[in-house]
Amino acid sequence: MRSIKIRRIIVTAVILLAAYLLQTAVFPALEIAGVKPNFMLIVTASFGFMRGSREGMLVGFVSGLLIDIQSGDMIGFYALIYLAAGYVNGIFEQIYFDEDIKLPLFLIAGTDLLYGVAIYFLTFLLRSDFNFLYYLNRIIIPETIYTIVITLVAYPLLLYINQRLEEEEKRSGSRFV
Repeated sequence: MRSIKIRRIIVTAVILLAAYLLQTAVFPALEIAGVKPNFMLIVTASFGFMRGSREGMLVGFVSGLLIDIQSGDMIGFYALIYLAAGYVNGIFEQIYFDEDIKLPLFLIAGTDLLYGVAIYFLTFLLRSDFNFLYYLNRIIIPETIYTIVITLVAYPLLLYINQRLEEEEKRSGSRFV
C-alpha cells in the first residue's frame, strides 16, 4: 500500500513538472495576441475535483510556488491563489463523474475567470489601474477561452492517468481484504 502512495506522489510530481515546463517553455511560443493558456490552473483544478480538496490544495500550493519562484516578485502570492483554486475545485469532488466533461470544463473556465479577476484586483487595481473592462476583454476572457481549448486536449490525459492510479490502488487494496 505504501508503494502505491509513493507511486501517486511520483506521478503527481511528474505531472506538475511537465505542466510547469509546458507553461513556461512551450506555451509562450503559442501565445496568441499576448494571451497564453494557464496549464498549471488546469492541473490544479483537475486534481481538486478528481481527488478532493486536500490534494487539490497541495497541488495548487506547489503549482503556485513554482510560478512564484519563476516570477521572483514575491513568494507565496500565486501559491495562495492556486491553493484556494485547488480547495474550491475539491468541493465539487462529490458531484464529479469521470464520464461527464461538462463539469470539468465549467469548473476550469470558472476558476480561470476568478483567477483573472483576482490577479486584476490584487495587482493592477492596487496600483490604481482602473481599466477593468479593458483587462477583462483583452486578457481574462481570451485566456479563459484559450485555457478551455487546451483543457479539451489535456483533461482526457489527466483523467486517464488518474483512473489508472485509482485502479491500481483498488487492486492493491483488495489483496489485503
